[in-house]
Amino acid sequence: MSERNILSTYSLLAVSANLRETAINTEQTLDTSMLVSKESLINLERKRESNVEEMIGKEEGDSIYDLGAVSGATFDFPKAQPQHFGFILAYALGSCSSAAAGTGKKHTITPITLDLDAARSNPSFTAAIRYANQVVKKEFASMFVDSFTASFPKDDWVKLSATIKGTGKVTTNIYAETLTALDNVTSLTLATKGVQGADAPTRLSNMQRIIVNYPAGVWSDVAYSVVSAATPALITITSPGGVGGSVSYKLLYIPTEAGWMTFPSRIVETPLRVSQLFVNIGGKWSGTAISGGHNIGGEVKSFEWKFNNNLTPETTVGSGLSGYADRAKRTGRTQTLSLGREFRDYVFQQHIDLNDDFVVYAIAEGAEFDTGHKYTVQVVFPQVRVLTAPIGVDANRLSEALELQILEDGTYGSVVAYVKNLQATYAA
Repeated sequence: MSERNILSTYSLLAVSANLRETAINTEQTLDTSMLVSKESLINLERKRESNVEEMIGKEEGDSIYDLGAVSGATFDFPKAQPQHFGFILAYALGSCSSAAAGTGKKHTITPITLDLDAARSNPSFTAAIRYANQVVKKEFASMFVDSFTASFPKDDWVKLSATIKGTGKVTTNIYAETLTALDNVTSLTLATKGVQGADAPTRLSNMQRIIVNYPAGVWSDVAYSVVSAATPALITITSPGGVGGSVSYKLLYIPTEAGWMTFPSRIVETPLRVSQLFVNIGGKWSGTAISGGHNIGGEVKSFEWKFNNNLTPETTVGSGLSGYADRAKRTGRTQTLSLGREFRDYVFQQHIDLNDDFVVYAIAEGAEFDTGHKYTVQVVFPQVRVLTAPIGVDANRLSEALELQILEDGTYGSVVAYVKNLQATYAA
């Protein structure tokens, strides 16, 4: 049998970036494979409790209660592209509209008003992951962007990291089957399914395990050497060595792939560099453009936007579900900006002295995808105030470490983000 490949760089992540789920725990078609860090794995966070607190006549527990699970992940984009911002921001903020921009689209993303529906505050997406190569694939329904951090460190790539929470509903491509056959056979035929793989070594690798209840009460490994391409598949095994009695065999394998198991293509865009970032403080936001204000360029050491929906998947009374959650509601979004800069002037100290409002405008542009249209991430915060602005020393130069509170403007809201690229839509 060929060795299974477990190198993490072979892992793949696919999501329904363009279309939101129509209802909670209702899977949507996967449309985009995402280029994330190899540590961005989705896992089930299982809820288990032992009976150790009950009167069981023993010192230690002797049973575990299975209370289902929720799902979770961190999606890290160490070389963030506009499409990554489009996907994460659309699901985090919740409202996205798209209009023509040359041959591409300009996506306007804003915070959703109230809840999306009775079960969800924000739109949800479906995600699927392949763990390494030929190991396992899982599809997770109803994943939500709970929080994210967009970082713009000096002389580096733009970075985006999002915390993902899900209801825990999952489908896997692993299949467990029990067959009854004689204890001296040299082959087994599956009930109905074939085994995934275009060639014999791959099919053999996708047969994960065969065990037999022989002698009675003892489950022993069964060696297997060939898996046919037929449906149902024929597996050549080494006989357990019995004398013709009926026994049970348990088989664990990857069956011929269903539609969701074929991952879509990855979209190629150029990652953004922080050198492409322009930050403007002050001025006036008209709802479509910024005018006036002060451009802070070389003095900026870091710029970071933190967003949190404070969202929790939960199982409600009377849902009838035991394996996964049926609701995901936020308790109230919060946003902050962190800005590290050289202490060249008293501008921000004056802002904190006066406790006044100002506009923060940031735009990062990449290559052109059409004449006059560049891959773009543009963010506007119409009403911001300084929380703290301690003066310190960094590399023998005076610096400020600014913490800015993003507030909700009565006309323009707390934030409006624009993403320009060739994708038709996000979270529609």
